Amino acid sequence: MDWTSPTLSPETFTQLKNTSLGKLVRDHLLTQIMAGTLQPGQALREPDLVEQLQVSRVPVREALRELESMGLVVSRKHSGVTIRELTAQEVHDLYQFRALMDSHAGRVVTQLAKAQQAELINKLLACTAAMDEAIDTDNAQAYYNANLQFHWLFIEYAGNQEIAKSYREVIQKLHLARVKNLSSKEHRIQSNTEHKQIVRALQDSHESIGGSAHCTELLAHHVINAHERLSEM
Repeated sequence: MDWTSPTLSPETFTQLKNTSLGKLVRDHLLTQIMAGTLQPGQALREPDLVEQLQVSRVPVREALRELESMGLVVSRKHSGVTIRELTAQEVHDLYQFRALMDSHAGRVVTQLAKAQQAELINKLLACTAAMDEAIDTDNAQAYYNANLQFHWLFIEYAGNQEIAKSYREVIQKLHLARVKNLSSKEHRIQSNTEHKQIVRALQDSHESIGGSAHCTELLAHHVINAHERLSEM
């Protein structure tokens, strides 16, 4: 899944006649939120968006309502719309929920047929290699993108669409906290070390007794460790 697709330009909006302008504006803003261009507490002023995107107020309002329903922005009377700021308790709860989904996905993929599992492992190894490269070049955003892809692969191969929907919503809410978490090079190195341990456990899941449980446990612990690293910061 591409969590950080290129930003849509005003010209793109005029070309996509069959798509709701409101959804295009929403996707444009969502991309900026996911990329960290728009940050918690930042105001989204309707007149500025109208001028920037060369659309009317109607699709802008539609987009902001959708982002509010997704839990990504907050609308307050007399204060306007701002990017939502999560409380420490909300972040804690979201990480716990995500740990449950990750561990479930890990358990499911250890039961996949060997050919499908091998396909998944190759993709995961490509992600860990991309993260190693991002560490070497000190590119936090590239690391974050590959990290998202790594975890999304488990959800994708687990094949549960309702879990996938919930997972996407949780990640969208946690994105800024996780970017902050991975902003430390030391944290990125530790995070990718854990990724590689997860892949090795998945590779061993068919051969070793308790291999499936080990992969599942490592995924859950990895998410909890990520939250602890964030708390340290």
